[in-house]
Amino acid sequence: MGVLNCTPDSFSDGGRYVQPEKAVAHGLALWRAGAAIVDVGGESTRPGAAPVPVEEELARVIPVVEALAAQGVFVSIDTQKPEVMAKAVEAGARMINDVNALRAPGALEVAASCDADVVLMHMQGTPQTMQKNPHYDDVVDEVTRFLEARMETCVQAGIEEARLIVDPGIGFGKRLEHNLALIAHLDRIRARLGRPLLLGVSRKSMLGMLTDAPVHDREFETAAVDAIGVWLGADGLRVHDVRAQAKAARVAAALADARRD
Repeated sequence: MGVLNCTPDSFSDGGRYVQPEKAVAHGLALWRAGAAIVDVGGESTRPGAAPVPVEEELARVIPVVEALAAQGVFVSIDTQKPEVMAKAVEAGARMINDVNALRAPGALEVAASCDADVVLMHMQGTPQTMQKNPHYDDVVDEVTRFLEARMETCVQAGIEEARLIVDPGIGFGKRLEHNLALIAHLDRIRARLGRPLLLGVSRKSMLGMLTDAPVHDREFETAAVDAIGVWLGADGLRVHDVRAQAKAARVAAALADARRD
């Protein structure tokens, strides 16, 4: 999954793809570099990010979704807002990627009314509050139980389980030790939930904490975690540099297959 931030304030590439024509060009570049999915977002969810009005978010993403979908790109819409989900699916998005796990009023109904795949992510708090003293007694168990509960709620709302994908939400309301524990136990989470697992660690601050590297110099760190994630059963990787991370994923997948054989 290639990241396409149509925002002025995302932590890694904020402001580079605010203009629709630049965003579309970058989305096509991600696709050609090997992204199976291009994840279009119009609201930053970095720690402390301010919410974006619905109309502004729609203006940022809908022209991009339409243009990419028209080119045959498998588009995911990265949003918490039901209104944006609905309009993006109408525009051609085939996946809803929600950091809030469809908890906003109306989100379940929108997802149930279409056939788009749905990514349910765990987040403690909101982007504005999530890094203010996050606490867990057992982060792996608590995150897994949250995702189990959201899956059950989705199924009860009429969303087929076969459409659901889970994401432990690395960096969303977690300290470094929480993130490391979740990554180290991805196999446990994957086994308990029984659904495809998406891992998003690309260039995140936890990597900078480990190596002191600035945000644009964290591709080696990202590749290390992505490879371990694939080894432990991650089915998808949300990344900024598709070409580099696809190489790491292919090597890890080959080793994992050899181990199973």
